[in-house]
This record gives sequence, C-alpha cells and structure tokens, in this order.
Amino acid sequence: MSMPSRLSNYLQRCGASYDLCSHPHSRSSAETARAAHVTPHQLAKSVILEDDQGCVMAVVPADARVNVGQLAQMLGRGALHLSDEQRIAEVFTDCDLGAVPAIGMAWGVETVVEDELETNPEVFIEAGDHEMLLRMTRDEFSAMMSDARHGHFCKPAVH
Repeated sequence: MSMPSRLSNYLQRCGASYDLCSHPHSRSSAETARAAHVTPHQLAKSVILEDDQGCVMAVVPADARVNVGQLAQMLGRGALHLSDEQRIAEVFTDCDLGAVPAIGMAWGVETVVEDELETNPEVFIEAGDHEMLLRMTRDEFSAMMSDARHGHFCKPAVH
C-alpha cells in the first residue's frame, strides 16, 4: 500500500517538508521503531479514542501509553475510551489497521499531541501502511501540529 492520497494531499496543503523512509514490514510501533532504526520516543503513535461526541486521536511517543483519564479531563470528555479495531477501520478506510498516521486532521479527526514528542530533533510517523514512515524535523512537525491541542497525557509503557 502506498501513502493514502488523503494524507499526501493534507501534507501538500500544509506545505509540510518530509522524507519517506521505508523499513521491513512490522506489526507494532515497537517493532516499527526497531525495523526503522529509530528510538521509540521519536516515533509518533496514534491512539484512537471515542465517546458520544466522536473520535479523537491522541498522538504519543511509541514508548508511551495514553493516560485516558488525564486526557479525558484535559478535553472535558468524561466518557472517553479506546476505540475498537472495527471503528478505527471505519474511519481510516485507506490505512492498514495498526498503521494509522498520527495526523488525524487529514481525516477530520480531532487531534491532541503529547508535548514529549516535540523534544525530539526528528519525529517519525506511520505513513498508512506497515512499511513506510514519514520523517520530519521537530520544526516541521510542530508547524503541522500547530492547530492541534497539546498537553501532557501519557505515561511510560510497561513492557
């Protein structure tokens, strides 16, 4: 699968500069980071949550987990919970399951960015499949995410 046209069109509209980086097929964000030879903290992972108001995408480092309660409080959305795979597939029809790009705005999904990501000199983002990443500088990532809400709502993942 190539990059979804919805994503490439969005990046073009934003004037975003990025490089495409291929890597061996992977099945998880931790595996993607290893396959692409990047630190998990540099890989922006999308986590899809929802409530009766609709979906929201939390963008966190791959080595972190979303603190759902903290995010719900930050957004004023008390019933926020993780979306199931069927719901994610319905919203992101042009992406491989498990490889949803951490740029929810391209799909009209409210996006919230963990502040930790912008401490990296470069940020890597799934490009919609399990074999390609977008690589951006911190400044490019920050500019692209400038309209998204930002905050601290993640905790270290326990493996």
